[in-house]
Amino acid sequence: MIKNRKIWLFLAVFVLFAVILPFIGAEKLDWRAIFARGGAGGPYARIFFQLRLPRVWLGLLAGGALAMAGAALQVTFRNPLAEPWTLGMAGGAGLGAFVARMCPGLWVEAGIVNTAQLLALIGAGGALALVLAVARRQGGGTTTMLLAGVTVGVISGGAIMAASGLVSPDKLAGFHRWLLGGLDAADWRAVGALALVAGPGVGVLAALAREYNPLGLGEAMAAGQGVEVARVRQWTAVGAGLAAAGVAAVAGPIGFVGLLAPHAVRRVLGADMRVVLPVSFLAGGCILAGCDALGRWAAAPVEVPVGALMALAGGPVFLWLLARRR
Repeated sequence: MIKNRKIWLFLAVFVLFAVILPFIGAEKLDWRAIFARGGAGGPYARIFFQLRLPRVWLGLLAGGALAMAGAALQVTFRNPLAEPWTLGMAGGAGLGAFVARMCPGLWVEAGIVNTAQLLALIGAGGALALVLAVARRQGGGTTTMLLAGVTVGVISGGAIMAASGLVSPDKLAGFHRWLLGGLDAADWRAVGALALVAGPGVGVLAALAREYNPLGLGEAMAAGQGVEVARVRQWTAVGAGLAAAGVAAVAGPIGFVGLLAPHAVRRVLGADMRVVLPVSFLAGGCILAGCDALGRWAAAPVEVPVGALMALAGGPVFLWLLARRR
């Protein structure tokens, strides 16, 4: 009963954020003017429906996708520090999306699907494959996997920074903003693109929830209960890759959401992945959308990129978790 109440509390906070956060920003909005008869074409309504609302929903969905990916990666590889950023997936996805944005000749767009999403997916998958190959060669240790993941992320970031020197000055500011990770370019098209790419990934991870529980007890235990460990790992990589690629394509590389949310949820609700996965989605969405709102409000009219805030919040938690490991 208590656990059910806590789950409903997470859901209530998620809904509350979806309703309240669009009203937070540098410009104060009069809700009566927004929803008044004949006010749909007014400036307040345009700010609310075309700028604030899609931005909040992009944050909720992006944070949720990254959090679910982090929770699944942690149990699959039995590594409490695993998430799209620490395993290099966010960096690889960001590099792929950057290449698409930097090379106009590669840009192909069909509806809400574009080259950035495809190359981001390839980058995320390639980064994870490289990390796993290095870790397997060195015995598959957790520390090796983390070092390889962070190294791949650093290399991806270095490649992006080096290539940004080739970008014309008029585009450079936009690229640097994107590199920090942010939701300031959000619109309903971006929300649709994220849902199209990350949505199937979230669905894949949710479908594996029952198989994650025995896997968390060890590969031998999981295999004894009929879990195909190799298949679960492959599909987890696919699901997490889709989530990381979808977010990187529209918001840039954003880290640590997949680290903070699952650990918070496990502390409150336990380790049952049938509960952890969906509630991590709710918690991750609230964390990212809430940090974005804080960045818009705290230094208004200047905005602090949410990627920078997540690094400030997640970095110390990462070090704390690393220090606790024996």
